[in-house]
Parts: sequence; C-alpha cells; structure tokens
Amino acid sequence: MGRIDRRVGWLFAVFVFALLSAVARASYLDVVQGGRLQAFAQGQAVATVTTPALRGEITDRNGLALALSEPADQVNVDPHRVSDPARYAPRIAALTGLPESTVLARLEANTTYSPVAFDVPAANAAKIASLGVNSLWLAPVQQRIYPRSTAASQLLGFVGSSGNGLAGVELRFNRALAGRAGVSRVIYDGQGQPISVQNLRSERPGSNISLTIDSAIQDKVEQVLAGVGSQYSPAAATAIVMNPNNGDVLALANWPFVNANDIGATPFAYTTDYAVQYQYEPGSTFKAITVGGALQEGLVTPNRIFEIPPDLRIGTYTIRDAEVHGYEPLSVAQILKYSSNIGADEIANLETSQQFDSWVRRFGFGSQTGIRLDGEGPGDVPHVAQYTQTTMYTLPFGQGISVTPMQMAAAYSVIANGGTLRAPRIVRSIGGIQAKPAHGRRVISPRTASELRHMLRGVLADGGTASGAAIPGYDLAGKTGTAQVAVNGKYSATKYVASFIGMVPASAPKLLVAVVVFEPQGSIYGGSVAAPAFQKIVGWTVPYLRIDPCPSPCPASAFTSAGATVP
Repeated sequence: MGRIDRRVGWLFAVFVFALLSAVARASYLDVVQGGRLQAFAQGQAVATVTTPALRGEITDRNGLALALSEPADQVNVDPHRVSDPARYAPRIAALTGLPESTVLARLEANTTYSPVAFDVPAANAAKIASLGVNSLWLAPVQQRIYPRSTAASQLLGFVGSSGNGLAGVELRFNRALAGRAGVSRVIYDGQGQPISVQNLRSERPGSNISLTIDSAIQDKVEQVLAGVGSQYSPAAATAIVMNPNNGDVLALANWPFVNANDIGATPFAYTTDYAVQYQYEPGSTFKAITVGGALQEGLVTPNRIFEIPPDLRIGTYTIRDAEVHGYEPLSVAQILKYSSNIGADEIANLETSQQFDSWVRRFGFGSQTGIRLDGEGPGDVPHVAQYTQTTMYTLPFGQGISVTPMQMAAAYSVIANGGTLRAPRIVRSIGGIQAKPAHGRRVISPRTASELRHMLRGVLADGGTASGAAIPGYDLAGKTGTAQVAVNGKYSATKYVASFIGMVPASAPKLLVAVVVFEPQGSIYGGSVAAPAFQKIVGWTVPYLRIDPCPSPCPASAFTSAGATVP
C-alpha cells in the first residue's frame, strides 16, 4: 500500500510540475513576448496595398489621343506551390502572347516569387486568375499605349516598368501625368481571403496634357522625312513646323522613326529628339543672324555693296566661297542670296568681337529656348575671351558654334514675327488649364526684321541657293545651310549637315518650317536635300491651315522662280 501511495504522489507531482510549467510559459508569452507576437500575427494578416493612379492622357491640339493608359495586371506565382505547371503553361501563354516555353520556365522557377507576365490587359488577367493555379495572384498596373505608334514618338518619350516617364514629354511632365496612387489596408483570414478593406488614401488620376501639335501636320512632316531618309540615307533628320507669332510648335518630327509601343525593338540612339537634343554647326543658315545684327546696328543696308575677293587669308587659314570666283561686287542682299562666306565675314568685321557676340546671344544662342522638353541642349557659343585669330572669320557663316534645330527655329521666328524672341511652346494645357504663350523680348526692330525677310526672298528666287524649292504663287523667304561635321577636332570631307529654314508668306509670316538632315549621302547641300522637304511641307500645310500664301500685292518673285513646282 505504501508503494502505491508513493507512485501516486510522484505522478501527482509530475502533473503539478507540468501544469506550473504551462502556466509559466503562458505568462511569459503573454507578458514578455505578447507585443512582438501580436505584431507578427498582424503582419501575417494585414497588408498595405497600393493602387496605381490612372496616368493622364497626352493629346494633340485637337484632342486626338497620342498616349493613354489602360488598366492591366502583373501575373505572379509561387512556383513551389504550383501543381502541374505543364497543364497551365499553354493557357497562360495564349492569354499573354508569351512563348509557352517562357511561361513554363517561370512557373517552374526555383524561387518563392516569380513574375510570369507583365502588363496583361485586365480582361485577360481575369481569365488567367480563373484557371485555378495555386498561389497565383495579380498585381494591378497600367499599360501605356501610343495609339499612333511612331507618330511624334521621340517627342512623346516613353515610360518604364514602374509607370514613370523616362524620356520626352512623359519624363518632363511626369509629376502632372502620374497623379497620386491610392493606399488601402487589407485584412485577410486564415485562408488568405480578404475580409476587410480600409481605404487610407484615395487615388487621384493624373492630369491630361494637350500639346500644340497638330496630328495631320505631324503625319505629313513624317511622310516627307521618310522620303528624305529613303533618298539620302542620312544618319538622322528632323523637322519643326511653328507658328512664329506665338511660338506654337505644330509638328516636331524625327527620322528614323521609333515604335513607341515597342521601344526595346529599336536602337536606343533613335529615341533621341534631334530637334532639341542634338547640337550641330549651323553653317550658312547662321548668316541671317550675322546680317541681322549689322542691320540693327546701322552698319549696313540691304543695298550696300562689298567688293568680294576670291578668298580671304587669315594666317595659315584660307576662306573661300562654295563657287569659285574672282573679285566681284555683291550687295548685302546678294551675299545672302548666293550665300557668300567671304561676304558674311566682311559684314561681321564691321563690328567689334564684343558687338558680334552680343548679337549672337540676343538671338538666343548659348541658352536653352525654354520649350520645356527634357534634355534640351543649350548649344555651345565661345566667349569673347576664347576668340582666336580666326574666330571672327568662321562664326559669321556658322562654323565654330553649336546650336540645336529648335534654337535656329526660334531665332528665325524673330525675323518672321517682327523682331521678338519668345520660347517655343509645346504644351497648350495641363489638366484643362491653358498655358500662356511666352511674352518674349525684342531683339531687332520690325523694320530690320522686314528688311531681312525681303532679302531672304532672294534665296528662293532665280539664281538663289534654293530656287528649285520655290512654289509659284507663294511668297517664300528662307536660307540654306551646308555645314561640315567636325570629327576628332577636324572637319570631315565626307560628313555634312544640310538644312533649310523658311517662312510664308514673307510679307507677314504665319508659318515657319525648319528641316535639318544629318550626314546625307549622295547630295550634301541644303538647297538640294533640305529645301525640297521644306517645299513639300509648306505646299501641303499652307492650304490645310487656310493661309493666304501671297497676300496682295504679291511680289513678282513669287511667280518667276525657275524650276519651281507645286508639291
């Protein structure tokens, strides 16, 4: 009996000890570890979910969509929990457009998280979710779509996988377009199903942006550049169409074209917006700036005669004109018409280097134009202190200075609009709020601008460097440019930039067009490569905009240019 009592006593003691241990453990977990365990439990049952805001649309001036966003999803799985991946791979591949082998590899990946497909349209994503794949979930994203594919693609830019702009308008105005993402707190049950959703912050859609671009003009300009690309196989080409009176850019095109819906399929260099990002030596188009400053200073008149020698020798450097000639008298107007390098130098050297530099900068060179586009270059203008013995003999005809096509278009707008430099404008409105045109600042007088336009008519008249680009019945003015490309500090004998900038009607311009072709093959001259492109663009755009191409009285030169044809 005593032995049994002892056994019962020991058994009772064991039970008491176990009970006391359980109580002590429970107390420890409740008092000491309670906060940490509670936070751990909440972390497993509660999640903060971000809902991306709908990115704003980009439209042209008439409301035509150039960029828009549609709801989409990213499809994700935990491959370790996917049963029979081979069964689901073909179905997912069919709904995503991915190769079946790619989908299968992602379903079988040796990881706990595998993105299977990105930017899947919401309807297709819902079908994928209904397949019943274990541990498959959808993350809401957006798919950026460019309905017009290659149209203005370098101008518009593109967005990255995060949904933020990486280039062009998409980058420059990313904050306005992106809006504000929504945030929610979601509570899940033990099976991972949501049982409660608390909205912490509502999403705010991005603002729509209306550009100054007219898609019809943009299409025509791109068609013309495609022809230039086909005929001359240049490294690149760009064209700008502007209203010179308010700075509105009606078209901005670059060639080669880029499919904005498939950026990865194109060499990255092609995404460059040459109109604002590429810097080049302008060549003879710069002569109008040289003449403009001297006219405004009162140093010359359109009819002043200069005795032009066969060449100019400055130390070991010799300057010649494109055409070989002996001594010949040329007026200022003829210097522009025939594009005489020596004549431009004779005019510029009536000024001091400080005066000349001042005029270059007053026309906007050496500074960004203010068009509000990402990556705009300021150009490269040497300071007077950097001038060498030859600087005042090369700058006047556009050598030794770097500009962007947009800077040249803005400078010629000064000539076109009566003397005011203003920032070109690419955005009409953001979120319905109209953007005001820049007020600008006066550079030259209306009289000087008028004299320049009258002289630039001669470039398209008989004997001018762009006479073949004239259009009967059109009052045109403009300037050709043919510039050598500097390679490793020396001017290439084979690489050139051909350009033409012109306006219509010359008496009171309402349209300005700049065409710049980089490294054309076959022909290199602005008059034969770029001027015909100008002619085609103007010949289509003037009637489209219902511009009177030659208000009365129409100058006789508008009807007599040799070789002119109607595009």
